[in-house]
Amino acid sequence: MDVTTWTGALACHLQAAHRMTRDEFAGRLGVHPQTVASWHLKPGTIPRAEMQAALDTVYERALPPVRTRFARLAQPPADTAAQALRVAIAVVQRRGEVLLVCRRDGGAAAWQFPAGIVKPGAVPETVAVQETLGETGVHCAVRQHLGSRLHPVTGAQCEYHLAEHLDGEPANLDPVENSAAKWVPISALTRFIPTDRIYPPILTALEAHA
Repeated sequence: MDVTTWTGALACHLQAAHRMTRDEFAGRLGVHPQTVASWHLKPGTIPRAEMQAALDTVYERALPPVRTRFARLAQPPADTAAQALRVAIAVVQRRGEVLLVCRRDGGAAAWQFPAGIVKPGAVPETVAVQETLGETGVHCAVRQHLGSRLHPVTGAQCEYHLAEHLDGEPANLDPVENSAAKWVPISALTRFIPTDRIYPPILTALEAHA
């Protein structure tokens, strides 16, 4: 099985295929065990470039039985194979600013909007609000659904929501996942996130508040 891009979920499958504990797998990769723990908590995570290479190496050196177990674990069940990972994204704005978080494992494109995985039965709008509060301490309210798409990098089904700031100043409340959280001027957004990675309706909606 070829892996184009490692996700937290695939990394966890590789750990399980090796039948390693969290600490053993972290030691094999040369990372802190908390990094592995974060993949279990947020399987949609895309590890940084050097971690992608480390996971490639561990996989390439795996014995055939390990590769076979990995292929079985990574294969989605038949009834869910066509379902993409669903993520709710909050584009929170206030007075010409937009809220961003800086992921520790995001490489050159570390800055992004607060986001969270939508579990079966959950409402995307609620997830967007809850993840924003949980990651940054900022209270917000969804005002508009901007649309959805399959993310060009992660392949996740992304649901985008324009939200209004209600209360609170940003703080990094998820230090395992993020390194910072702050308001940035809407006019400077593309200095933090490349234009080609921003869902176009986001830019259109924010222009009215710039």
